Amino acid sequence: MTRDRNLDIAKAQKDIAEHIGVGADGLVFNFEQGPAGRTKLHLITINPRHNQSFLFHSTEGSDKLDALRTMLQYVRTYKERESSYTIQWTMRGENQLQTSYFHARNVLDALDKLYYDRDPNSIVVFSVILNPIT
Repeated sequence: MTRDRNLDIAKAQKDIAEHIGVGADGLVFNFEQGPAGRTKLHLITINPRHNQSFLFHSTEGSDKLDALRTMLQYVRTYKERESSYTIQWTMRGENQLQTSYFHARNVLDALDKLYYDRDPNSIVVFSVILNPIT
């Protein structure tokens, strides 16, 4: 009997969501076809408090399942390999200060995750803080 790849994809997505601790409605698995037939996966989180989405991490694989397996490896170890940042920001024209948290290699990577798929002029950043190691 052949394996149903759709079931494998659904299981990998469920495993990723459980590892991050976000419900299925809090994640978007955005796949796009890259060069040489490679599949790129952008894992996006949706924050229900301020109704904004941010990049969690991007991976690449030979197909969707391979990209998901690479993402699963990442989510199992990202807290040990990356620093934690707190970013305070607001949408331009709004008065509500928001606080978001990111794991990233450095400050620029954290800001890239904040600005992912949006006009950089739409957000005003007030502070970026490297959180203490716990």
